[in-house]
This record gives sequence, structure tokens and C-alpha cells, in this order.
Amino acid sequence: MKLNKAILLCLLAFIFLPKTTWAQKQQPNVLWILTDDQRYDAIRAFNKMIDGKEMSKLGYVESPNVDKLTKEGTTFINTYCQATGCAPSRASMHYGRYPFRSGVYEFEYHNNNASSSKPTLPEQMATLGYETLHIGKLGVRLKTKEGGKLKSAKMYQQDISFKELRKDGLTGWGKDWFDEINGEKIKRQNVEFFVTEEGEFQYISKELENKLPNYKGTAKKAMEEYDLLRHYNKKKGPLTPFTPGILAGVSSRKAGETRDGYYTQFFKKYLDNENKKFKAGSREFKGVNPDKPLFCQIGFDFPHTPVLPPASYRERFKKHTYNVPSFDKKELETMPKQLKKQVEAGYSDHFKDAEKQKMIQDYYAFCAYGDALVGQAVDDFVAYSKSKNQPYMIVYVCGDHGWKLNDHGSVSKFSSWDIDSHNPIVVVSSDKKAFPAGKVVKDFTEFVDIAPTIMAAGGADLEKSEYAYLDGLDMQKVASKEAPKRDYIVGESHAVTGPRAYIRTKDYVFSMQTRPTKKRGEDMNWALNASYKELDPALYYMKKDPHEINNLAFDKKYAKIAKQMKEKLINIVLGDNRVEVNWGKRGDGTQVFHSNFAPGAHDYKLILKK
Repeated sequence: MKLNKAILLCLLAFIFLPKTTWAQKQQPNVLWILTDDQRYDAIRAFNKMIDGKEMSKLGYVESPNVDKLTKEGTTFINTYCQATGCAPSRASMHYGRYPFRSGVYEFEYHNNNASSSKPTLPEQMATLGYETLHIGKLGVRLKTKEGGKLKSAKMYQQDISFKELRKDGLTGWGKDWFDEINGEKIKRQNVEFFVTEEGEFQYISKELENKLPNYKGTAKKAMEEYDLLRHYNKKKGPLTPFTPGILAGVSSRKAGETRDGYYTQFFKKYLDNENKKFKAGSREFKGVNPDKPLFCQIGFDFPHTPVLPPASYRERFKKHTYNVPSFDKKELETMPKQLKKQVEAGYSDHFKDAEKQKMIQDYYAFCAYGDALVGQAVDDFVAYSKSKNQPYMIVYVCGDHGWKLNDHGSVSKFSSWDIDSHNPIVVVSSDKKAFPAGKVVKDFTEFVDIAPTIMAAGGADLEKSEYAYLDGLDMQKVASKEAPKRDYIVGESHAVTGPRAYIRTKDYVFSMQTRPTKKRGEDMNWALNASYKELDPALYYMKKDPHEINNLAFDKKYAKIAKQMKEKLINIVLGDNRVEVNWGKRGDGTQVFHSNFAPGAHDYKLILKK
């Protein structure tokens, strides 16, 4: 029997082509987009899925580009973060591990030389044959020791860092350490600055104004010019031109030429300059290699403080009046001490009505501007992939955690409340069988799922022992009901509140203090012997209390629920292979401590008995 010539050629190609080349043609290009401090209600499609209405309960929002992604892909609407602070949350995504498994609980520098350390997501993607690129904010403070010296670890093959863009003045706003300004030597200090459209630096520093007469009044001028609302309260002090934390104002640069705007510009340059050099600020980078699959992460800064939308967006949103979340100080009477500490640090209910309106208007205006940039990056990525006839996948993550806009009387993050921890994910794929268009998955998903999802799409066999360290699930299997169904999600964060863990089911959320101090390795099992009161517990029942205001932790009617959730949480975060590492101040420590008195406790099952 004679073989058709075309079939024969295909068979020969399969036999003799290098296996890596064959595999690469099947691997999708992956674009992972992550925003910063973004609450889910800034996205109309999410509001529709969660509350049945497109607009936020606070008022007008717009998000046409992310809304489009939800129509083209699968939305995991009940995704929660593992830590409600930037650095530990981003670490959980990059490692695919819970904080209590990686030992990264807050903003500590850490290293990959500790015995408990595992490869990051981009490192694993490079092993799978990918070219890896990061643009923007990273937030993972990973170090490595080489030749006895400690230095920043290179997770991505190329990194267009926001720190360099800041030094180049491509930011609109920035903060950096200076020894000299405009030729004048100063005592090394962290100086805030604005950059005008003409590239002029406007430095904001009390010390500069006190020591150098030509800088006198610069901060006040900037406050007026950019209409700034700074975060003032009892802990931060009265409102001054030097008060830290800009909650509202207008960007010194036009749309497209802010820091986030340059991220999208440089991504397009990268895609347009195949195997050629291109400039990003003062540095030079190499464009995409079309012969390899691409894994790129863009870490947008919006809407993180300073909240400075471009004027064109700000003016439109000033027309809208918002429903400011109300706060009754009676809530403080039953609020746990740790959460009260967090609320007080970010307290905002004393703001004037006009100030509250301005901070909400500018926050949603900033989100709308960011949505346009997300759309631009997605369009460029899809166009590139289609031009090469390559499959692709987009993973959009709405915030590394949420943000309060006077919810609980505060503007901040760091709490276990829903507004700080609920961050939906959208996955769009050219493979519509894997991630169907328009599908909404209501089962729980977590940030630790991001790494295994992307790795599996890239060809990793997650059943192999080398990937056993991953805590998350492949979201494709969650969508197809092949993965175990979670009855709960868990997390733990140490920043601002102090050590505190949380467990959330469909109806309840329970949180508690896990450690008496942050000192790693000491009193790891403190919560096992501490009194219930010492645990500083919180229990909220969402069906009756969706805004999580009435703490039921000491209500006898809910004692049985609280006890079950407390025991499950303790067994998981403290007893199921907990890791703590003495990282040291510079991140050079490698001393590892373990606690494993309840192995296997994290089984996704929790059926509460009333």
C-alpha cells in the first residue's frame, strides 16, 4: 500500500524534528496581567455576576475592556487572595504556595537558598522552553546568594522594571533615594517627586525646603497644582503638603504617558522588534523571539496610591456623585483588636464629604484609565499571536488584593474582609474547550492556582513529584469540575495587623491571631494553647451581614460554627506543614522552622454543623 506523499512528509517531520521545536509549537503564548489594590467592583461585568447590577454599589464605573475579556473567556468570580498586602500576595502567585508554606508573610526580603525554597513560576516556564519577560511592578522581594554575596534574584529573563522607569522620569510621580539633586549634595533621603510633561522634576521634601531656599514652597505648589488629597488622620498627623499617601489628585502627565502607559508602550515595542534591540527609557532590551513561546507578566500600578488619573479621565468622573460607604463607630466595639489597629491606621471617616467624593471619583477614574491600557496590551498580544499562528492564553487578575473606600471607616487593605480579599480572575484562551467563552465559575479559586494553571497550559505534568510543592489547583480543571471542589479558602497575612489568618466558606468568614509576635520560629503553636479571647477572633455571617460589620465570634448562637472554623484554620495554617524562615533584615537568612502536627488537614472539606 502506497503512502500519500503529504502524509509521508508529516511522518518524517514528526520523527526527525527536534522534540523541543515540536512541543513549542503547541505551547500557548501567555500574557499575565495583574493590577494593584483594585477592588472587584471597579469592573462592571463582575458587579453583574456578583450583585446583578453593572454599576458598583458606590456608583458609576466603566471597564469595557475587561468586560470584553469576560465574554471571550472564563471568569472565576469567587477567587480570593492569600494575603491582603502587595508583597506576600504577589509571592503566593509567583510561587503557587500559601504564605504558611513559603514562609513569606509580609514585605520581608527573602532568598532562594533556604531549604524550603522552590522555583518561581517564571523560572518553571523558562524550564518548559518559554521566553520570559516582566514589565512594571513585581513586588516579590527575592534575593539569592552567589559567591558569598547577596543580590536580587533574576526570576524573569528580561525585566523592564518600574524602578528604572522612575529614575528615567517616565512616571508622572515617583519616590526615590537621592544624595544629590540638581547638582546640590544633600543628606541621603527618600524624596517624592512629580515629573511634568516637559520632563521637569518637581521635588517634594521637607528637609530640602528647610535647607535649600530655592525649594521653599515647592510642596505647597504641587498640592495646589495637582489638587492633592493626602491621607491625614490622628496617626499620620494633620493634613500638610508633606503628609504621606496621595488618595486623590490629577496626574502631571497626559493619558498614555504615565508609568502604566509606558508599560503598554514598551510591551508593544517588545512585540514589534523581533530579535532586535529596542530602548525602554535609558536601557536597551531585546525584542521577542518568535521561535519560542512567550510568557509575559505586566504588573500595572493602578489604582495603587498615589491615585492620580490623567486629567481627561478625571474630568469625566467628577460629574458623578458616589454613595460613600457609611461607618458606625459602634462597629469598633466588637471589632477584633488586630482589625481595629488596621482601621485606625487607614482611618478616613473624619474626611469632609467633598474629600470622600474626590477620593472615590479619582479611584474609579484611575481604574477606567487602567482598563484602557489593559485593553491595549491584550490587543497587541492577541494580534502578535495570531500573526504567528500561535495559540495564546491571557490571565487577568483584578488586583493583588482589594481596597477600602471608607468601608469600615478606612482607606486601606490588610484585612480579611471581603472588600480586601475578593479578587476575580478571567482566563481567555484560544482553546475554547479549555476555557469556554462567557463561562462563569462560581466555585472557590485562590491566587495559589495561578502558577499551576499557567504551568499546566505550558506543558507541565502537574502529577510529577517535581511539582508536588504547589498548593494550588489547575483552574482549567476547576472549570471542568475535574478538580476537588473547595468548601473554603484560606490565607494569612502579618503586615500592619500582625499575624492573622482567615478561613472563608460560602456563608461565613472566621479570622484570628496566629502568633503573639512576628519572630520566626518562636511560639509557632501558640494558638493551640491560647484562650479563645487571646486569639482575637472574628466571625461574620454573610447572608445576614454581607458587609461583615457584626462580629459574632462571642455570640453563643454561633459558638459551634466558630469552634469548627477555628479548629480547621489552626490545623491548616499552623499544623499542616507550616514553614517559618528567619530571613534576616537583608533577606540573607536560611534558618527554617517547621510545624506539622496535623498533616493533611488542608483537604478542601468543611461541612459546618450548627
